[in-house]
Amino acid sequence: MRIYPASSEETLHASKLLKEWAADGLITQEQYQLLGKETVSDLRTTNIFLRLVLLLFTLISVAAIAGLFWKIFLSGSSDQIGGIFLLICAAACYAAAEAAATRARCYRYGIEEALAIFAVGCLCLGMESAFFRGRPYSPTPDAAHFLVPAAGAVASLWIWRRFGLWYAFVAAMIFVVFVPGYWTSSHPAQHGAIALLYALGLTVIVALRSQPRIDSIANDDSPAEAFLWLGIYLAINLQLSALHLRALWMTGGIESGFEFAAWFYWTTWVLIWVLPPLVVARGIRKRDRFVIAVGAICFVLTFITNKPYLGWERHTWDPMLLGALLVGVALLIRRWLSRGPNGVRGDFTAARLTGKDKHWMSLSSSVLGLVTPASVTPAPQTKSEEFRFGGGASGGGGASGDY
Repeated sequence: MRIYPASSEETLHASKLLKEWAADGLITQEQYQLLGKETVSDLRTTNIFLRLVLLLFTLISVAAIAGLFWKIFLSGSSDQIGGIFLLICAAACYAAAEAAATRARCYRYGIEEALAIFAVGCLCLGMESAFFRGRPYSPTPDAAHFLVPAAGAVASLWIWRRFGLWYAFVAAMIFVVFVPGYWTSSHPAQHGAIALLYALGLTVIVALRSQPRIDSIANDDSPAEAFLWLGIYLAINLQLSALHLRALWMTGGIESGFEFAAWFYWTTWVLIWVLPPLVVARGIRKRDRFVIAVGAICFVLTFITNKPYLGWERHTWDPMLLGALLVGVALLIRRWLSRGPNGVRGDFTAARLTGKDKHWMSLSSSVLGLVTPASVTPAPQTKSEEFRFGGGASGGGGASGDY
């Protein structure tokens, strides 16, 4: 199924590890040069910046070519003809992506990624235009209309397994969100269906991870499991639903649960407290930092949405208390780990072993710094009167003036 040979990916993975070890001083420069001769991969790679440039340039170029062809030869055609043209474009782009990966040996090079992304987009738009006459999503669509997002999800999953692009898996999860809307208009049923589909995917990923596999391919399953856990949590947390985010931030979230049955609403409240510890326990058992991180994120989201769930008043100092709690928990865990034998407890340590995460931690800090407290804190409930600053009246030093 994988388009790249396992030996080539394993060699590239070993080459990246050598660079990290050399940067951390774990091996000498002579050892690095000696081992580097044995880890030369035939795959063509590039840095992240050129990769993004090539991806964007390829997307623009392919879209311009398709648009020019349409303008010259198919201008004024019907929706069905346009849909068939887009389906042909999807097949051509995918074939070009396969050629770029197999013949040009492009490995996460931007070009084959853009072609694969464009193929998935043309597939969905082509099916929409050719078979459903471009009718947009509606609360009561045709029953067969779910085939459009379902095809997008299947195609994205294939791109993920074929090319090893993690964001294709996220795209598949996003497509899945739209599928239950074509089956039922009931919001509880939609939430349950999304959570069930994610749970089925999680079962498959867990089964795959239980089998012995090479590191370069097994590493792709770790983020997939983490995203599925996060997707299940977001599906059952009604306060974070895309259908009710406006009510959550604008009104404190008290009204957002009124359309759900009481048993369903309070069942989801119990589940958002039960799921985070299960995710953390799973991550600790598998020694998986992605799953552990998702479990921690779920814990934080549970604390943030607990007051809206219960209908309690939210205060401007809530983020400060949450931050203090998180800092305290982090310090306690770090102290507990450092007091273990040689600073290790259960194969976990608080000491930094490598420096490969330093860049990502700096980037995460910069991103979190852009998040304002207003994103998790409601506006003050009290309203202050508008004051006018006016001049004083004559006599008494202006004592009768407005201030």
